[in-house]
Amino acid sequence: MKTKPDLGFWKLWNLSFGFFGVQIAYALQSANVSRIFTTIGADPHDLSFFWVLPPLMGMIVQPIVGTASDKTWTRFGRRLPYLMIGALVAIVVMCLLPNAGSLGLTVSSAIMMGVVALMLLDTSINMAMQPFKMLVGDMVNEKQKGLAYSIQSFLCNAGSIVGYIFPFIFTAIGLANVAPSGEVPQTVVYSFYVGAAILLLCVVYSLVKIKEWPPKLYNEYNGVVETPKDTAAPKQNLWQLLLHAPKTFWTVGLVQFFCWFAFLFMWTYTNGTVAKNAFHCPEIESVKGLTFTDEKGKEITIDAKHIIGPNDAIIVNDGSGDLESLKDLHTPTVLRTAAVMTTDPATGELYLDEVGEFTVPDPSQARFNRQVELNAASDEYNQAGNWVGILFAVQAIGSVIWALVLPKLGSIKFSYSLSLILGAIGFISSAYITNPYLLFVSFLLIGCAWAAMLAWPFTLLTNSLKGGNIGAYLGLFNCSICLPQIVAALAGRGILGLISTPDAAAPQNIMMLIAGIMIGVGALCVGIIRDKSAA
Repeated sequence: MKTKPDLGFWKLWNLSFGFFGVQIAYALQSANVSRIFTTIGADPHDLSFFWVLPPLMGMIVQPIVGTASDKTWTRFGRRLPYLMIGALVAIVVMCLLPNAGSLGLTVSSAIMMGVVALMLLDTSINMAMQPFKMLVGDMVNEKQKGLAYSIQSFLCNAGSIVGYIFPFIFTAIGLANVAPSGEVPQTVVYSFYVGAAILLLCVVYSLVKIKEWPPKLYNEYNGVVETPKDTAAPKQNLWQLLLHAPKTFWTVGLVQFFCWFAFLFMWTYTNGTVAKNAFHCPEIESVKGLTFTDEKGKEITIDAKHIIGPNDAIIVNDGSGDLESLKDLHTPTVLRTAAVMTTDPATGELYLDEVGEFTVPDPSQARFNRQVELNAASDEYNQAGNWVGILFAVQAIGSVIWALVLPKLGSIKFSYSLSLILGAIGFISSAYITNPYLLFVSFLLIGCAWAAMLAWPFTLLTNSLKGGNIGAYLGLFNCSICLPQIVAALAGRGILGLISTPDAAAPQNIMMLIAGIMIGVGALCVGIIRDKSAA
């Protein structure tokens, strides 16, 4: 096997420059998705559920992309075609997602559209991001991989800073940062538009500057033995590759689990935490359903999610549509609920399909199920949303600075573990700090963990891989990023429900505390990784 040649700085730079545009898109998603869904009208307890589909699609798509790109040869290369496809889909979806609440849809339909858009956006971003990681594995020798991934980390964080501060900048130049109830502010909408344009430019730059090795040269540099056409080559599916994966694949993956679990909680709950603790966002009380006892003595609870009418209200027989009016009605009261609400295109009037009826023997005893929430349409909430972008930018700046320090800290394992411990301190402190500027310290520390998470896992893994399955293994390794996010997303509602009370807004800051504990456990797990590479 030939030794891969040293590459000049600008060649290493060009291999990863497209990461800058991809990361702008990723930053806009991570900083604004919870804000977008809350603004549309989603229950804060459900926020984590919106993050299930993206990593689930990543677990399916990434191994396929990695395996397919190992066997792809086109005039554009083997990895770049997947960059083009992923980036183009991301650009389209970035123009749709922030407009989910502005198309005249019902709340449930707007949320569903947002979920589908988020799924496509996260999948396409990961599809566009993965080729850059593979290109470093393909074309950079082991001596330079640390530098190559550090450059990638720098560009990643630079892109993050730009994406995070867009809403703040657009507010400063005069775009509206508050929108009608159910709609996303223009500061967020135009941030996604500009991010999509920059991503397009970065993809074009990458296609022009990156020249992948032809098949024969690639095989020589990566130790791939060409099999004669008349010889049956042994084939390995993804399951077989997993069975023969090096131990480093699994031990680094365990650390990844705790780290990405923590960051999913950060992306989901920072907005609510900062809005309540640092910006004193006003709260509103909303009705989530109705509980009453029917004529047979059976207690019935109707969830407001399944009660659709004008303004999502329960429709009663006096035609008022006002929940509070139930207390003033005479018994018995017929409660009408609708599974479908339709607008007559000719008259514009609403009419109800699939109407159900319930008799309430004593309306005065009916109990309204209420929930206290932060007012997502308030100026304070949207100021907090912009500030979250600034905090995430501070995190990225901390990551850039810490990435320069990492190579000087000795062994990879020591610097990896130290970085995660600092990140744990940052998460835990962010749960309780009420001064917006003091939160800078917390997110600088979180940036230390992020720098290590971007640089060391792929360095450790690619140093342990040989042969022609690098793309497949990197695709499979992406599951160590996706799986913990899925687990965290599914667990989020249950955990938040356990610590919530009906008379107070959901304590999202406790979720940040839990994130700190998780990443602290990840720091302890670094000790089981075997690293044979030089410091």
